[in-house]
Amino acid sequence: MSDYLLSLVLGIVEGITEFLPVSSTAHIRITQALMGISLDDGYWKMYSVVIQLGAILSVLVYFRGRIIEFLKSFPKGKNGDRTLLTHPLTLTLIAFVVTAGPAWALKKAIDKNLENLWVIGTSLMVGGVVMWAVDVICRKPRTLNMEQMSMPQAIWVGAVQVLSAVFPGTSRSMATIAAGQTAGMSREAALEFSFFLCIPTMIAATGKELHDTLKESSQAATQAAATPTTAHHALHLSAHQWSVLALGFIVSFFVAWAVIAWFMHWVRKHGFIPFAIYRLAMGLYALVLAQRLAR
Repeated sequence: MSDYLLSLVLGIVEGITEFLPVSSTAHIRITQALMGISLDDGYWKMYSVVIQLGAILSVLVYFRGRIIEFLKSFPKGKNGDRTLLTHPLTLTLIAFVVTAGPAWALKKAIDKNLENLWVIGTSLMVGGVVMWAVDVICRKPRTLNMEQMSMPQAIWVGAVQVLSAVFPGTSRSMATIAAGQTAGMSREAALEFSFFLCIPTMIAATGKELHDTLKESSQAATQAAATPTTAHHALHLSAHQWSVLALGFIVSFFVAWAVIAWFMHWVRKHGFIPFAIYRLAMGLYALVLAQRLAR
């Protein structure tokens, strides 16, 4: 299979799964494994990070009107009942900070689990059960939109989001949506806050991953120059690799944009149970795949 076709497929997978509560990390890792791409390959690890940035950009574009609305109403809110600490933008940053601290402290555990299909498969299935239960139980929300959110709700969502960082396959969107619902938020409010929270969270996470990948490559290049007889895996991108990367970025952006629009519409009429069922099936498949690759 050509690199361009691989990039097209991975860009579509990333765009579809990044914001659905099914775990984009799990789907990217499983797709790479099925296509024979090593989960330790430096270029494809960096590629996975970059196409995530394409998906993030789609959130900024889709919610540009809402973002401008929040900026104009800061800090009192459009109804005049908010403060500097309770405005939706501030609550988004508070939730991000709550996530960032533990995630940074647990970085070694996070890195160890990223290529572990056993962890990914188990997290998919556990998350599916949790999502199903939450969607059935939490039917009487008291917070209907982000303008009504409280600081404790934001802190709770940020704390639960840590689980998605430590256990790939949990899904950042699943964790934040379920956390919002258990905190008394409606499906629509929890989903919108999940999207807003993903902006600083994913920019920070992907930026850090990209920095670490490029730093590792630079160190490998330095070692290779000092000891040319030793095999090192420095990451030097050719024009071909840049074009493959650009294709994945663009495809991820447009597919994610379409998925966000569809998902926001879907949630207004349906629940998350279909995604929970899908997670259970995908998690079981990931465990089967892990068993096959372990042979």
